[in-house]
Amino acid sequence: MTVRNPLKLLFYLNLLIVIALVGYKLYLNVIETDFRAVHDQQITQLQQKLADRDSFSFAVVGNINNSVGIFEQEIIPQLNSSDVDFLVSAGNAVSGGGEANYRAIHGALNRLNVPYLLTFGQQEQENFGSFRFYEHFGPYFFNTRINNSHLIFLDSTGKTSWQWQLHWLGDLLARDTADHRFIFTGHPVMDTGEELFFTDEEDYLQPKAFRQGLMSLTGQHEVDAVFSANLSLFSRQEQQGTQFITTGGAGGLVLNTEKSFYHYVKVSVSPDGTNTELVRIKTNPNPILERLEGLWFFIYSLFYVGYINFILLICVLALIGIKLYALVFVGRDYYPNYDLDPTPWLEKPLRVAMFTNNYLPFIGGVPISIDRLRRGLEKLGNPVMVIAPTYQGQSDEEPEVVRVPSLLAMGKKREFRLANIFLRRVRQRVKAYRPDVIHLHHPFWLGSLGLFMARRLKVPAVYTYHTRLEHYAHFVPLPGMLFRNLISHALIKRFGNKCDGIIVPTYSGEEYLRMIGVKSAIFVQPTGIEYQRFQEVSKEAVESLRESLGIGEEAVFISVSRLSNEKNIDFMIEAIDAVRKRTHRPFRFLIIGEGHQRDRLQGVIDARELGQHITLVGSVPPDDMVTYYRLGDLFLFASKSETQGMVILEAMAAGLPVVAVRSSGIDDVIRQGYNGFKTPARQELWSNKVVELLENDALRMELSAHALDFAKDYSIEQFARDVKTIYATLIASNKK
Repeated sequence: MTVRNPLKLLFYLNLLIVIALVGYKLYLNVIETDFRAVHDQQITQLQQKLADRDSFSFAVVGNINNSVGIFEQEIIPQLNSSDVDFLVSAGNAVSGGGEANYRAIHGALNRLNVPYLLTFGQQEQENFGSFRFYEHFGPYFFNTRINNSHLIFLDSTGKTSWQWQLHWLGDLLARDTADHRFIFTGHPVMDTGEELFFTDEEDYLQPKAFRQGLMSLTGQHEVDAVFSANLSLFSRQEQQGTQFITTGGAGGLVLNTEKSFYHYVKVSVSPDGTNTELVRIKTNPNPILERLEGLWFFIYSLFYVGYINFILLICVLALIGIKLYALVFVGRDYYPNYDLDPTPWLEKPLRVAMFTNNYLPFIGGVPISIDRLRRGLEKLGNPVMVIAPTYQGQSDEEPEVVRVPSLLAMGKKREFRLANIFLRRVRQRVKAYRPDVIHLHHPFWLGSLGLFMARRLKVPAVYTYHTRLEHYAHFVPLPGMLFRNLISHALIKRFGNKCDGIIVPTYSGEEYLRMIGVKSAIFVQPTGIEYQRFQEVSKEAVESLRESLGIGEEAVFISVSRLSNEKNIDFMIEAIDAVRKRTHRPFRFLIIGEGHQRDRLQGVIDARELGQHITLVGSVPPDDMVTYYRLGDLFLFASKSETQGMVILEAMAAGLPVVAVRSSGIDDVIRQGYNGFKTPARQELWSNKVVELLENDALRMELSAHALDFAKDYSIEQFARDVKTIYATLIASNKK
């Protein structure tokens, strides 16, 4: 099997590694066996091991910082092969007090063959690590007697009051009968006199009174040595018989220079006294390589918290590198491929499967558009299968439609259906149909099933952007602003980029898709209308309808719209109230359509006493719609949720000028002052244009002729031919 895109494979391989390592980190923090009060266990082992022994030795390390490169791979093996009896960390065993770091150091220390004790240092406290240290190891300051020696651990982080610690230490030393005394404090007590990167006054024991008090006590009570860490160097000083040793060479932030190098301190205790010995860890004898290695370990230590984190860092950098490579070195051609030849697929019938979340007998712009496209394609000899929800009152004779039972019906009249996309028989019907192309009319639910089938059958997926989802937030059980401003756009972007091509009815729709980040091929293709049917309506049919509605000589305004929030019906009702007050010419406004807002809107009409001017006609059978259009003198529209406004084209096919509110779906269809007017969403401006066309017969007739001429270019036949060309182009691209 050949790999078509090895870089893409490497990208996903790295992504899997990152996920696996993150999972392992979660495992360490959540699932792995917990450990508590480790110091209690270690002290017990120490006392058992050194019982009745006058002589012993121990190693002191500082600034382990979870280092694998030095501590685990160099120091631990050396200690295991030496004669030291136990290990003491002088502070900063971890690189930040996170839970993963504590678990990592616990795992590393378990590789030792000898017991160990930790000093509570600055790094142990970082990232809320103090409570983890207390839980996993023990108190911040404590002491233990090992035969003739006394080991005393202080808290230098400020977590514990320094005055209290000095009082406690003074009482402890005053009563002490041990021959030797060793104190461990994370921060250095005496200034080392060395200047290193990132070193300042805060790296020493604070406040100064704590340092002075501690040095006074060590002089009074014959303390053998005070060990500390927190600086990446080795320093040994003596005052009043006490050695002050700073050791910071067990792992992190070591520069591998004469001042800063890898080491530990070996302490030998016998009846004759104590001896401290510096044990230097040579990492590379070559001076040039030693410098380079020092720089490498410096970088290594900055990021490293156990080998897991280091691999994570490498993987993240690799992902960034792959992304940069794709952006910089991979050539892109943002223009269409003009070498594609769709001719072979234009010259033969294409089998089309359409997936939609609503369809006839539900009346709406999307179902009507789909039905017209289906009929146009079939007239050209292309079989079409429609996969749509079931409805009450649906036709029993529709072999071209696969009805999918609903899981849930929503809306006042249960017009919105959530079809059961999990039915196996639906997938089997589509597979047996063997479509050449799959056309999706919604970016979710049945649309998602259609996209899945397109991928399974390896045929192009075409999506028609019918609906501005952000205007339908009131139908979604989510916070309106969240859906309107984020989810709706992200949903369309994600779905659109998974499709091979997208059909939009207007150029403003294409601009919107590009702005939200859709990169798939986009084809601007307005929906077709049955232009010829509008020309075939007889005067007798129009007069009969006028008489049945009780309309006399009044001018007739028409609007076709679902009675729903996003259609902005309230705007038109309030504006018509203003029109009534400004003109003496009689008129009747017929609003055709159904919806869950009907009762509320009727209440608004009644409250404004507009019953003689505005009529909510309700739903009209599709075959009768052309007669209603031809009855009108003017078409009114205020919706801002359209992607095209197909009803506007239908109104123009009936010779109606249009007055509408400017929006993305309206701007490309209405030519200002030519076939209608489009205004901002201000009732005064909108109603002014309605009054102007109502009272100016010559202007209305001129715009009517232009509207009729404009609509001629949008026939269903031409619409179907253009869409088939889109299908053929995408199939050619898919084959190539």
